[in-house]
Amino acid sequence: MTTETLITEETVARLSGALVERGYAIIPDFLTEAEARLLFTYADSLPNGQWYLAGIGREQRHTVNTHVRSDEIHWLTVEQPLEALWLEKMDRLRVALNRSLFLGLFDFESHLARYQPGSRYQKHLDAFKGRSNRVLSTVCYLNPEWTDRDGGELVIYGKRGEILETIQPTQGTLVVFLSDTFVHEVRIAHRLRYSITGWFRHNTTNTHRIDPPK
Repeated sequence: MTTETLITEETVARLSGALVERGYAIIPDFLTEAEARLLFTYADSLPNGQWYLAGIGREQRHTVNTHVRSDEIHWLTVEQPLEALWLEKMDRLRVALNRSLFLGLFDFESHLARYQPGSRYQKHLDAFKGRSNRVLSTVCYLNPEWTDRDGGELVIYGKRGEILETIQPTQGTLVVFLSDTFVHEVRIAHRLRYSITGWFRHNTTNTHRIDPPK
């Protein structure tokens, strides 16, 4: 994974078209095998002290509830070179999506997610209309040779609670969806599962509040 990694026009067109048509997109080959392997190896090498139980809610309402979600996370920063490369790649995607869809995306935040065997994330929304700056949610899968029996699928639901997609966490696949529209869940993983989750955000700063926070 190098700074020369580009977001191709074909990828942007596929992503943009799917977002306009149905509000979510699945790009099976967003990462090359080499890129995914590098990120997987990095995630797998992080010591336990750099992983934290994920919480739910924001700011004062932020709590840890392992009945709702039991994954662990590691927030990405530009200080770590490999993390910075991923953030740069997604910033290029942000710019391309703004040009294509005029979304006004301001920035991108992201973390690695680690699901131990038996971990899951129950049905939830990433954002509530008018109450969050998150616009597009992203998840990219890192594990090689994932099979049906390994579980850990992402399930996207429609407005009536019907299943729209059941997505196996196949290495290199990127999923993008409207944060305030689609209820989704991660089913129980039966082996150690790594992914990168993120959100493209608007800047909703006003005189009373800085959002995104510094």
